[in-house]
Amino acid sequence: MSWRIIVISRSAKIDYKLDYLVVRQQEITRIHLSEISVLMIESTAVSLTAALLNELTKRKIKVIFCDEKRNPSSELISYYGSHDTSAKVKKQMEWTTEMKSMVWTEIVTEKIRKQMEFLKHLGREEFRLLEEYLDEIELGDVTNREGHAAKVYFNALFGMKFTRTADNPFNAALNYGYSLLLSACNREITANGYITQLGLFHDNMFNQFNFGSDLMEPFRILVDEEVYLMKPEKFEHDEKMRMVNILNREVVIDGKRNYLNYAIKIYCKSVFDAMNEQDISLIRFYRNEL
Repeated sequence: MSWRIIVISRSAKIDYKLDYLVVRQQEITRIHLSEISVLMIESTAVSLTAALLNELTKRKIKVIFCDEKRNPSSELISYYGSHDTSAKVKKQMEWTTEMKSMVWTEIVTEKIRKQMEFLKHLGREEFRLLEEYLDEIELGDVTNREGHAAKVYFNALFGMKFTRTADNPFNAALNYGYSLLLSACNREITANGYITQLGLFHDNMFNQFNFGSDLMEPFRILVDEEVYLMKPEKFEHDEKMRMVNILNREVVIDGKRNYLNYAIKIYCKSVFDAMNEQDISLIRFYRNEL
C-alpha cells in the first residue's frame, strides 16, 4: 500500500468535488486525499482552510504543524478516532499492570535487539554488551537494561563524547525523526479509538503522548541509522526532508514488504490486539534489512 508523506510550505485548500488537496506553491499541485497518510505544515506562513482541516481529520490523515524554526511542534488529533471510542477507552483503562509489563518487556527487548543488530552490522564490538543486556532483561525491565543499552549504543554510534542533551545537528536530526515516529504512532492510537495519555510504561503527567512514546521505541533505530549515514553538519530543509522520507522506506512485517508508515499501522494494531486478547504472541515487529 502506497501512502504519501506530503510537506507543504504555502497555502492549501480542498477541492470538494474531486476530493483533492490543492497546494499553491510555485505551481499548483493537486493530490488526491486517499493517497495521503501524513501532511506536514512546514512553515508558519502556510494558510489552510477550516474545510480542509475538517476533511483531513475525518479521513484520519495525520497533520503535523511546525514552528517558526520549521521543527515539528504540534499535531491535529481528532476527538473521535473510532465509532466505538468510548468502549475502546474503557478497555484501555482495564488493561492490567501485569499485561502492560509483559508487552513493554517485548517492546524493550525488540528495541535493544535492533540496536545490537545495527552495531553488529557496523562492526562495533559493543554489540556484545547489548547481547548480554538482552539476556538480563526482567519483566517490565525493572533493572533498566534499556537505559544502560542506550548509553552504550549511542557512544558506540556517535563517539564517547556524544550526549543526547547537546545542541548539535546530530541531536536536532534525531529529535526531528523521533517526533515523526511519535506522531505516526499517535495517529494509529487515536484512529483505533484509544487515547494517547495512558501508556504501558511511560506515565509522565506532563506527557500527552505516553502511549505513543511506548509504541515508537522499536522504530527509533531507523532514525538513528539515517542520522549515522547522513552525519549532518547542519540541519536545514534538505536534511529535514531526508528524515521525513524515512516513513517512505520499506521494511518487512508479517512476512510482507511494506512502507514504514503502513508497517507502523500493522504493528500498533497488533499491540492493541495483544493487550485486549492478553496474548503477546500477537505482536508483529518489523524486520530492518540492513
